[in-house]
Amino acid sequence: MLKEPLFIEPVFKERIWGGKALAEVFHYDIPSERTGECWAVSGHSNGQTVVKNGEYKGLTLSELWENHRDLFGNHSSDTFPLLIKILDANADLSVQVHPDDEYGRKYESGELGKTECWYIIDCKEDAEMIFGHHASSKEELRAMIDRGEWDQLLRRVKIQPGDFFYVPSGTIHALGEGTLVLETQQTSDTTYRVYDYDRVDQEGNKRELHLEKAIDVTTVPHVDREPTYHVKTVESAEITTFVECEYFTVQKWSIDGKASFEQNETFQIISVINGEGELSAGGQTFTVQKGDHFILPYEFGTFSFQGKLHMIVSYV
Repeated sequence: MLKEPLFIEPVFKERIWGGKALAEVFHYDIPSERTGECWAVSGHSNGQTVVKNGEYKGLTLSELWENHRDLFGNHSSDTFPLLIKILDANADLSVQVHPDDEYGRKYESGELGKTECWYIIDCKEDAEMIFGHHASSKEELRAMIDRGEWDQLLRRVKIQPGDFFYVPSGTIHALGEGTLVLETQQTSDTTYRVYDYDRVDQEGNKRELHLEKAIDVTTVPHVDREPTYHVKTVESAEITTFVECEYFTVQKWSIDGKASFEQNETFQIISVINGEGELSAGGQTFTVQKGDHFILPYEFGTFSFQGKLHMIVSYV
């Protein structure tokens, strides 16, 4: 039974729409001023994160999953099931949609589908995102895409810091300019691009679209999921449960003082999005602060936080 959190070293991805917010807000050492993604906790082959403390220091998350599954309650998934990112949308992201597991297995060499969710850490005033569409049938969806009727097709939603969006597979979506988001998703990197504002890369080429697959997997008509948040208080902590679904549970823990907990899940992933404090467990104390990401393994037991902290917590 490991009584030490597994602190994770993120990896970073440059994107055409990226910026500098990951350095400015979280003080990460980013590769360039067009850094769009922090893969904070990942066992995906396209971006492996590494443990940076303790007896497992230097191991990738997939190596831990493969060789030390007991740390995760011997969970049955072939791969580490969650991928945690922070996204800096310095410009509009491409409009995209993701397949479900069945479609991914059939057409993407066994890759999982991609259901995800977003917590809006920060955004500019009057920021918005694309969330869903206005087509009433697949035929209408195809026709509007063929005619380039993007303003009529795409559904725009105003956002503000603290908002949460559940984005199941089949949902057309895109973050808008000036948005900083923590994303919790299935471990998958399969994306079908629907529209990219006719942008070109540094070589003058437009990015590839995947219209046939996108039309195949898009849910028509769009279905909104009404938020059903649950809030409870644990000592000086307010725990907001945003979503509980077959792929993940995602919560926000806001702590001002001291609060004690019991780790009863197969594992918990914790991302500190603001503040600083201390995590105490097993007679040890660890400093945690904004930008830290760590895993509490199986049978971690009783632990406590002290300080002023805002954290996103996820588990399966």
